[in-house]
Amino acid sequence: MSTSSVVLQNCSWLLSLDPRKRIFTGRAYLRAKRVFDLTLTLASAPLWLPLMGLIALLIWLTSPGAPVIFTQLRTGKGGRRFKMYKFRSMVPNAEELKAKYAHLNELQWPDFKITNDPRITPLGRILRKTSLDELPQLFNVLRGEMSLVGPRPTSFGAETYRLWHTERLDVVPGLTGLWQIVGRGSMEFDDRLRLDIIYIERRSLLVDFLILLHTVVAVFNQRGAH
Repeated sequence: MSTSSVVLQNCSWLLSLDPRKRIFTGRAYLRAKRVFDLTLTLASAPLWLPLMGLIALLIWLTSPGAPVIFTQLRTGKGGRRFKMYKFRSMVPNAEELKAKYAHLNELQWPDFKITNDPRITPLGRILRKTSLDELPQLFNVLRGEMSLVGPRPTSFGAETYRLWHTERLDVVPGLTGLWQIVGRGSMEFDDRLRLDIIYIERRSLLVDFLILLHTVVAVFNQRGAH
């Protein structure tokens, strides 16, 4: 199915919104979005902080001596690289094993995805299936490196982007976005970029709020992708 068909089928609510009717635009929207991110993240902290503590304990118990948090350089706004946090869902030497399993990669390099990746731990499979491994990125949101909603930051640098790809670098990357709620984990980078551009051109506080709601539904339906 083409990206256009996927968008029409799964994001008709977004395409039906008239971007000319946005209340906040430009810098006003960016300031409002930052307030939105901080307010929602801090207000929900009593829920996600204890959950993070429990997950950290389970990882420590099932993998003694291994790091609980996995940090990876990701590409943010303006092409700047930052450390993105995740709960470790793979064996400690997962990065070194990437070359060993490169022949199983289902996407175009430098993207990397393997269905039933052998590097994922049993607990990691549960965390990924429920997207709970992404919870530490709320600290990236608090630090201003990420937003709750936006294009997912890539692990590969901006120097690998083609010119039309760079539009996604005009905005702060997000914890979730259109790609996650469409639920096509096998999308190639170019197709994900087209969804990012649709979001960038129509983004508003209403769109951000609706994407968050759709993300919750997608997680419960066990759709979406990292």
